[in-house]
Amino acid sequence: MGLAERRRAQGYSQEGLAHALGVDRRTVGRWDTGKTTPQPQLRPRLAELLNLDLDELDVLVGPPQAARSESAGSPPRDHRPGDLDDMIRRQFLRAIAVTSALVALPADDSEALTEGTLRGASDDFLRMNSHLWHVYQLARAKSSVYPIVHDQLTTLNNTLSGQQETETRALCGAAGDLFQLAGELAFDGNRYTDAAASYTLAASASKEAKSYDLWACALVRHAYVDLYERRYADAASTLSAAERVARHGDGSLATRYWVASVQAEAYAGLGNLSACERALDTAEKVTDLNAPAHNGGWLRFDGSRLAEERGARYLQLGRLDLAEKALTAALGQDVLASGQSFRRRGAVLTDLASIGAKRHDPDQVLAYGREALHLARETSSGYVARRLQRLQTDLGPLARDARVVELGAEIDALCTT
Repeated sequence: MGLAERRRAQGYSQEGLAHALGVDRRTVGRWDTGKTTPQPQLRPRLAELLNLDLDELDVLVGPPQAARSESAGSPPRDHRPGDLDDMIRRQFLRAIAVTSALVALPADDSEALTEGTLRGASDDFLRMNSHLWHVYQLARAKSSVYPIVHDQLTTLNNTLSGQQETETRALCGAAGDLFQLAGELAFDGNRYTDAAASYTLAASASKEAKSYDLWACALVRHAYVDLYERRYADAASTLSAAERVARHGDGSLATRYWVASVQAEAYAGLGNLSACERALDTAEKVTDLNAPAHNGGWLRFDGSRLAEERGARYLQLGRLDLAEKALTAALGQDVLASGQSFRRRGAVLTDLASIGAKRHDPDQVLAYGREALHLARETSSGYVARRLQRLQTDLGPLARDARVVELGAEIDALCTT
């Protein structure tokens, strides 16, 4: 028996075991396939969760990599790609800490002298960031964008390090923008701790730049981490803060309406139908704004997905007829047929499959679930894969249907690769 079999025998999914250990789901996936082994400090807790003693765990997964490397005479292999990311975050945290102290001080002449130079550097970063957001939206495999964003983060930190301490604030807006994109990449790759860290940095940078809309959007993205992990009360609290920040922003932008649309998800998770519908009604007022109400980068909300959002919220609340009506209408929208909207189409398909599961209709589950699975495979979308993983929890009542069991196995295989 391998780790994956033992894990399943104890009732843990990859995600569940990762949550219990405080690691990323992909880490557990690498343990399952033998690509890496659990680090020594995690082994006592892992053994406890799997009902093994430490010796039995070592037999199951092999000795810690550091010990195995020493016996083989090769260098340790416990260096992780995230180490450089941690360095980037530490450097930026220092810059933010310095800026936070300096903005409380009276302005001096040196700030005025450098303001024009730094504005030019900030504009350069913003133009590049805008390009990266566009590339990210078009990329079928989101992970392919990561190396470019990584290089941009490194360049930004080098620029911050090369400036006088009083000059860093001018670049904070660009940094808040870029860290939101870094968080999106981490979230799409199921690295939720990294995503939350990036969104926190984005919020801090945006606050220092006094860019209220950018700040509010960073808080909204941070709330998505809690929503995914079903911590609805925590998400609602974060979104309440985002709502207050957005009030100080640009009234011609869609920020406050995006906040409302995400609040609807938190309220639905809390079972509050009336609050959910009020939030959705507020979000729909985005259509009253004059174009453009978004920038296509860190703010992309334009109300075009409100039909699918309303359907998803009704599904959360168990209002299946209302949910199916809204989701079917959303699926018929032309925008969902385009390659750029595969994430959205995948989410709608998965929700329609979930309705089928709740109605004990295997044909509906298979019709929509297989198309969503195809999208996830073709695009390597972590987002669609996560939605399919949630669908698995609804398939239990259909466990006697071999076709549904096969679909569940295919979803499990997708989520473990």
